[in-house]
Parts: sequence; structure tokens; C-alpha cells
Amino acid sequence: MTASKDEPMTCEIGIEQVGGRALRVARWRLDEPSDHPPILFFNGIGANIEAVAPLAEAMTDRGFIMFDMPGTGESPDPLLPYNPFTMSWTAAQLLKRYGVDECDVMGVSWGGAMAQHFTLQHPGLVRRLVLAATTAGMLMVPGNPAAFTKMANPRRYIDADYMNEHFATLYGGLDKDGAAHQKDSHIGRLKPPSPRGYVYQLLCMLGWTSAPALPFLTKETLIMMGDDDQIVLPINGKMLRSLIPNSELHMVEGGGHLFLLTHADESIAKLRAFLDAPEGEALKAA
Repeated sequence: MTASKDEPMTCEIGIEQVGGRALRVARWRLDEPSDHPPILFFNGIGANIEAVAPLAEAMTDRGFIMFDMPGTGESPDPLLPYNPFTMSWTAAQLLKRYGVDECDVMGVSWGGAMAQHFTLQHPGLVRRLVLAATTAGMLMVPGNPAAFTKMANPRRYIDADYMNEHFATLYGGLDKDGAAHQKDSHIGRLKPPSPRGYVYQLLCMLGWTSAPALPFLTKETLIMMGDDDQIVLPINGKMLRSLIPNSELHMVEGGGHLFLLTHADESIAKLRAFLDAPEGEALKAA
């Protein structure tokens, strides 16, 4: 998981009309034979496809699909606000277009909320669920105020010096060998969302919570949290674990909000153990 901005992505990527929306969609290996269902990935707020491309590149034995949210990356600005229901429906239409009738769903941070909603809304399309650095929505324990203040500043997308200076406050988890290289690589892959796109993403989850519905979520679920996460405190993962009956919590020691990046080897090994396990044994493997 060490691709840089200078390394090309080995995926099919382009603007597509899906459910009445224009979205920039990236697909890895969907047409290749695999023993595993593909992964549908929901990204964090304001994050573009390239930010998570190294994870998709590393999961070489299965398909992988994600898209830039409206007004994010290179997806055109949305004309009207959207909500989790409409975007989950749009994602389901995208899967249908490519003949995917079952997938593993994964989301990080803001995308973890979308992953929960998608799974609750379209359970027939989901085999297993992975939630990384995320919460149950408005019923969450707030993170470090300093991290939230800097996260809300759009300079983190357009000013590499600002991002470099405040990376540890924003994301934590920089004590691991090679983390500095991963930080520079991540900064180089970021593309700023449009102001409208960013605001609409914030509005999408305003007042949303999955908490009342999570006790009825029956999918095998892996919850992954970083114990040094300044934005989504680890206790939020414990709350998810208590709410989702068929779930397991994995805490990444020394991991911040971007532990999928800074602790890539551990994260990918845990993902593979969970996703590759036989039916009914995923949580034992995780």
C-alpha cells in the first residue's frame, strides 16, 4: 500500500451516469475471475478515489469499486442536496450495472456511516461489512476539538505545508516505521472537493444515526479503530461493537484516523482474514 501519486492506477475509471447523477467511478478487476465477491468502498468526507487507491491495488485477488461523491474528486457538483437513502440507492444501481449481486461493503470515517446505511437498506446485496474509523452518526463521542477545527479548514486539501504541519493532530498514528513516507504519499494524492460538494456531504449526514437499527443488523461485521485516532475516538468503535450483534472490534495499536494507510500491512492482513474466512467463521478469523 505504498503507491505514490506518480504511479498509475491499474483500474478502469471514468464519469458515468448512475441513477440520474454523474459520478466518477473506479473499478478494479471486476471482470476478472475471483473466489471472492468484490468490495464496494465508501470513502471519507471530501476524499477522492486516489486517496484509497493503494488499498484497492493491494487487494489483488478480488474486485473493488468506489466512486467520488458528488462534488468530490472529479465528480461534478450535485444540483441538489442528497441523503444516505438516495446515495445508497445510487450505489445499488451502480452494482446492478456491473452485474454485482453480492459484495462485501467497506467504509471509512464518513463513508463508514454510508456503509452502515447501505447495508441496512440493501441487505440482500451485502455479504460482510467492514467499518473503519467510524461511528453510529450523531450519537457519537466527539473527538479532539483541535483535530475537528483543522479538519474543517479547507486548507488541508489545497495547502501541502498546512497538511504536513497538522497531519499528526488530524490523523495521529505517525510513530510507525515508514509512516512519514505514507504521509507524504497521501498528501500528494489528495484533491480538494468543491465548496458545494463538501457542504452537501456534511448536510447528507446531518441528524443521521444508525443506532436504533444496528441491533437488527445481522451481517458479520468487522469494526477497525485506531487507538490514537484524534477525530473518531476509539470508544465509538466499542459503541458500534455493543450495538451490532454479529460483530468484532479490532483495535490498531498506535493507529490514527488513517491507520489503513500508516498501518497498511496489519490492516490488510486483518481484512483478508475476515473477508476470506468460510461462511460463519469470519469473526473467529478476525
